[in-house]
Amino acid sequence: MEFKYDVVVIGAGHAGCEAAAAAANMGSKTCLITMDMNKIGQMSCNPAVGGIAKGQIVREIDALGGFMGLVTDQTAIQFRMLNRSKGPAMWSPRAQCDRGKFIWAWREVLENTENLHIWQDTVKELLVENGEVTGVKTMLEVTFCARCVIVTAGTFLNGLLHIGAVQIPGGRMAEPASYLLTESIMRHGIKTGRMKTGTPVRIDGRSVHYEEMDKQEGESDFHRFSFISDSRPLKQLNCWTCFTNPDVHRILEGGLAESPLYNGQIKSIGPRYCPSIETKIVTFPDKGQHQLFLEPEGETTQELYLNGFSSSLPMQIQIEALKKIPAFRDLVIYRPGYAIEYDYFDPTQLKHTLESKVVKNLFFAGQVNGTTGYEEAGGQGLIAGVNAHINCHGGTPFVLGRNEAYIGVLIDDLVTKGVDEPYRMFTSRAEYRILLRQDDADMRLTERSYRLGLAKRNRYDILQEKREHIDMIIDFCQKFSIKAAYINDALQQIGTTPLRGGCKLIDLIDRPEVNIHNIAPHIAAFKQLLDKLPSRREEIIEAAEIKIKYRGYIEREQLIADKMQRLENIRIKGKFDYSSLQSLSTEARQKLEKIDPETLAQASRIPGISPSDINVLLVLMGR
Repeated sequence: MEFKYDVVVIGAGHAGCEAAAAAANMGSKTCLITMDMNKIGQMSCNPAVGGIAKGQIVREIDALGGFMGLVTDQTAIQFRMLNRSKGPAMWSPRAQCDRGKFIWAWREVLENTENLHIWQDTVKELLVENGEVTGVKTMLEVTFCARCVIVTAGTFLNGLLHIGAVQIPGGRMAEPASYLLTESIMRHGIKTGRMKTGTPVRIDGRSVHYEEMDKQEGESDFHRFSFISDSRPLKQLNCWTCFTNPDVHRILEGGLAESPLYNGQIKSIGPRYCPSIETKIVTFPDKGQHQLFLEPEGETTQELYLNGFSSSLPMQIQIEALKKIPAFRDLVIYRPGYAIEYDYFDPTQLKHTLESKVVKNLFFAGQVNGTTGYEEAGGQGLIAGVNAHINCHGGTPFVLGRNEAYIGVLIDDLVTKGVDEPYRMFTSRAEYRILLRQDDADMRLTERSYRLGLAKRNRYDILQEKREHIDMIIDFCQKFSIKAAYINDALQQIGTTPLRGGCKLIDLIDRPEVNIHNIAPHIAAFKQLLDKLPSRREEIIEAAEIKIKYRGYIEREQLIADKMQRLENIRIKGKFDYSSLQSLSTEARQKLEKIDPETLAQASRIPGISPSDINVLLVLMGR
C-alpha cells in the first residue's frame, strides 16, 4: 500500500462519512481513518435523524448528492413530518432509525465508493510544513501523506465521561478517547476549548408498562428524506410518551449535590436547547412535569432510548427517579445516562469553506467546530469534503449563502459569530426560512451540485422532470378560467364561499379551505393533467401547491434576500487595517480584526458590529 492521498478524513462519524464520500465522488483519492470500522456513522445519542430545522439540513445534504437522507430512508423504523399545523417553512421531517442497520448501510456506501479507502487506526499527530498541512501520523506509526486533511473527530478528542462521581476516559461509552491530536493541532496556533454533551439511560423494553403511556404512531404517506428514495423497507414501529412527576423531581433534587453539573466536576458548557433532566428541574422549579419520549433503537431489539431524560447523575439516582413513573415501575436498564466533555476548536478561525485560516488545506467539520447534532455535522462534512477536493484539483470555493441553505446559515453563524455553547440549528436562526423550505431543497441546490460534479446525472434528470411538472401545474392554474355556475356546488361541498363571478383556478387554490386534491375531482381537465404525472405525483402536487399558496410571501422574501446580497458582493477582506480606523467603535475594531470577514454582509452579522460601523466601512469603500 502507498499511504499517499489527496484527502485524509479523521473520524467516521456523520461529518466524516459525508466528507469522505463527497471528496471521493468528486474524484479525489481519499482515505477515511476511524478507530473502529464497526462504528462508522454511529448514532452516538438518539437513534433519529431530522427534526426542527435539522430535517431541512438533511434534505439539503441529499439535494447536494450526500448520503444521510438515503441511509435514513433505508433504515427508518418511523417517519413523521413535524409542524404540519404551521406553514410549510416550518415543516420538518424526522425519522427513527435502526441504529445497527444505519451503521451497516453507511459502510456499504463507503466501501463501494470509488477512490475511497478506509483505515482503522487513531490519528495522533498533524503534520504541517511552512504553514501547510502535509499529512498525519497514527498510533500504529503509519504516516499518511495528504494534500488536504479534514478533522471530524466528534467527541473523541480528550473525551471524558461522567456518571455521578465516576469518570471514565472515552469518546463514547465503551470506546476509547483520542489523545495527542488536540495538542498537535494547538501547536500551530489554533485555539481550542471544552464542551459538554449528554445522553439518556437505555431501557429494556421488556420491563416497560406500555399501557401507562401514550402511543405515538408514525406516518406512511409519500414523504421521504431523500429526493430519490423509493420506499422505506423496514417495519414501521411506534414511539411512546409519558411525563415526569413531583416524586421524580424530589429524588432528582435530592441528588443534585452528587451531580457533576452542579458540584464543579464538569467545568465546560452544555447544550442550552437539549438540557439534562437535572438542568430542567433547576431552571423550571415550578414546572410539575416534563414530557419524555420512549424511542425504539431498532427493528428487532428491545433497547429503547428515553428522549428528554439526559443525565449525568449517579446511576442509582437515575433508576430510583425513573421508577416513580408508572410506566417504569419495574424498570430494567441496559446502561445509565452519562455526560461527556470533549475538545473543540474555535470556528471563527475558519473560512466559509471550513478551511483553517491558520493552516492551509486543513479543514474542520462537525462537533469539533462546536456544533451538536448529526445533521449539523453531516452538512459541514459535505462542504468540507467538496472544498478539500477543490483545493487539491482547482476550482472556485464552494460556499452556500444564508439565502440558499440552512447549511449556509449554520456555517456563517459558526465562522462569523463563533460559539460559547454547543450550537444547534433552529428555523428561527434563518432569516429567509420561507426560501429554505424542506420541500424545495432540490430546486435550490441540486443543479448547482450537478455542475460542481457531486450530484449525479440520475438525480439531475429527476429534478428536471419534477420542475417541468410543477411549472406545468402552476401554468395551468394561472390560465384556466372557472365559471361560478360550474364550480359553486363543489365549493359548497368543500366548505368555502361560492363565487359571484368567474375567476382563475389559481385564485381558488389560494383559499385556505381549497387544495389541489379537493378541487381537482370537480375540474375534468385539471384531473386529467394530474393523472398523467409520473411516480412522484404527490411530491410534485405538494410542491406546486406550496408555490401557489405562498407565492406572495416567497416573492417578498426573495426581494429582501436580493437586497442583502448586494452587501454580500462587497468584499472587504484585506482592504482595511481595522486597528487604525478610529471612526469605528473599539468593540468593532477588535471584532473585525479577530474575524477578518470576507464581505460587508458577514461583517454586519458579527455580534457587536453596529449599523453605524457598517456605514463607516461603506463610506471608506467609496460606496
